Amino acid sequence: MSRRPPGHRDEHSAVGRRTEPPVSVQDAPAVWDRIAPAWDAFMGEGGSFQRVLIGPVVERLLAVRDGDAVLELACGNGALARRLATMGAHVTASDVSAVFLEIARGRTSAAQAERITYQQLDATDEAAITALGIGRFAAAVCIMGIMDMAEVAPLMRGVRAVLRPGGCFVFAVMHPCFNGDPLTRVLLQEERDGAVITTRAVQVSHYLTPRAALGLGITTQPEPHWYFLRPLSLLLGAAFSAGFVLDALEEPAFPPEAAAAESDPLGWRQFPEIPPVLIARLRV
Repeated sequence: MSRRPPGHRDEHSAVGRRTEPPVSVQDAPAVWDRIAPAWDAFMGEGGSFQRVLIGPVVERLLAVRDGDAVLELACGNGALARRLATMGAHVTASDVSAVFLEIARGRTSAAQAERITYQQLDATDEAAITALGIGRFAAAVCIMGIMDMAEVAPLMRGVRAVLRPGGCFVFAVMHPCFNGDPLTRVLLQEERDGAVITTRAVQVSHYLTPRAALGLGITTQPEPHWYFLRPLSLLLGAAFSAGFVLDALEEPAFPPEAAAAESDPLGWRQFPEIPPVLIARLRV
């Protein structure tokens, strides 16, 4: 499954009310043990964001080769790890949630298990990442998990250390420019020359100031979890400070024809010109 984008309704519910950050960074990941079963039940082997927007881009940017060692952070129920294993990679799939990892192992076939090692790991713990092995991995990936992390600088430094020369780190996040707290999606209708013109737009009133907010990623999760919203300058700045260079940046959006399958007039499939997701590739 990998991690998840907040948005509005279905698997992309709105970021909720602003509140004070958790007392410690440990409070933020603790909720995932409690909501992991709901996420797994809803997402299975990947929701529409993963299948349509994220998966194809991530696989292309990673360009894994048979035998490549790949590190996945915030693996969730392991859907991406299993996909990479079928492509020939040897995957170390990690998550802070022991419950998610138990679910991931249960979804993994015997053949896939030969190529996947599931490991509990806090991706904000630089030492825990580097303990996996300096220069061990050809690639690393984190899908829709960075916005769940209170800190990103330790992650960037740790991943930089465990990648071999020429290795890459591919990550996907909810697009910082078009997902905020608060986020308002609007539908406007006007009558012009005898025709009704419909326009959809995203209204964001806060962007530059980092924020911690409680929100629901899916409407069926039993309690909200923490999102940490930060502008691109801070997100990419942490990567540059760790020694990465940016060599790919993509902003996938649903194609116009996807709107026909969307019952929600303000669902993301109704916004073909506004990308809900940003995907980047960093190089050592």
